[in-house]
Amino acid sequence: MTDEIGTVEWRVLLAETEQRLTEAGLASPGVDARRLIEEASGAEGVELALVLRDRATQRGVARLDDMVARRSAGEPLQYVLGRWAFRSLDLFVDRRVLIPRPETEVVAGIAIDELARRRAVTGPDAPRLRAVDLGTGSGAIALAIAVECPGVDVWGTDRSGDALAVARSNLAGIGRRGTVVTLVEGDWFAALDPGLRGTFDVVVANPPYVGDGEELPEEVAAWEPAGALVAGPVGTEDLDHLVAEAIGWLGPTGTLVLELAPHQAAVIAEHARVAGFADVSVVDDLTGRARAVVARRA
Repeated sequence: MTDEIGTVEWRVLLAETEQRLTEAGLASPGVDARRLIEEASGAEGVELALVLRDRATQRGVARLDDMVARRSAGEPLQYVLGRWAFRSLDLFVDRRVLIPRPETEVVAGIAIDELARRRAVTGPDAPRLRAVDLGTGSGAIALAIAVECPGVDVWGTDRSGDALAVARSNLAGIGRRGTVVTLVEGDWFAALDPGLRGTFDVVVANPPYVGDGEELPEEVAAWEPAGALVAGPVGTEDLDHLVAEAIGWLGPTGTLVLELAPHQAAVIAEHARVAGFADVSVVDDLTGRARAVVARRA
């Protein structure tokens, strides 16, 4: 049974949606309105122009009304849509996980490049490589590696069972490419089988790195999971733990990749050197701010 066609065209609803979001005081009402209309109409990108003069379905209007109400109340666009792009992936996201961000795409890219470099050295006939994404959340980094790096077995860990439920949904969404991914619940390295110690080619993480009392954008503080954001009084607690533990889980030429705040980069890089990493560098994000520490054993 198909939806009954209404009398209002999508172009009219687009204008009305932008007006409602403007009145709600949102920063980018035009962009948000277009994304909501795309979701409600099922037409994205250039396809939207082809349907703007079509009459909306009743189901589409109901879906749009619900999304506009949620966005007007301040809920992040990504949660309202229920999905968000991350590199080549289209991820399911909700309030159980952090919203995937461009900064983390950069971090995933570093890990992927490290694995490609390793494969170039060992050759295509070498044993499969291993990577682990600690605190995987939605599964963004782990699944990006699985999709973009043939010949790599991937683990994703998270202390939150709710977050892992989201990651499992996303894992199902990548089909056969997901057969190389193992998701396990637990606190950082404690989630892993001890037999994996000393075998990983890449350890990557986007851990909590906000300190108690640090100011966050209102939309982030109100909607995103605090446990995935706040590390403790200082903000480097989880970063310090990962640096200290990672060297025991990496192979002799393995690499640690950590996302962090720009003001933490120099300190964490020095901690990595003290921990025994031989080659430590800081990588900027797309805005030119320090965003990741990359520490290689050799």
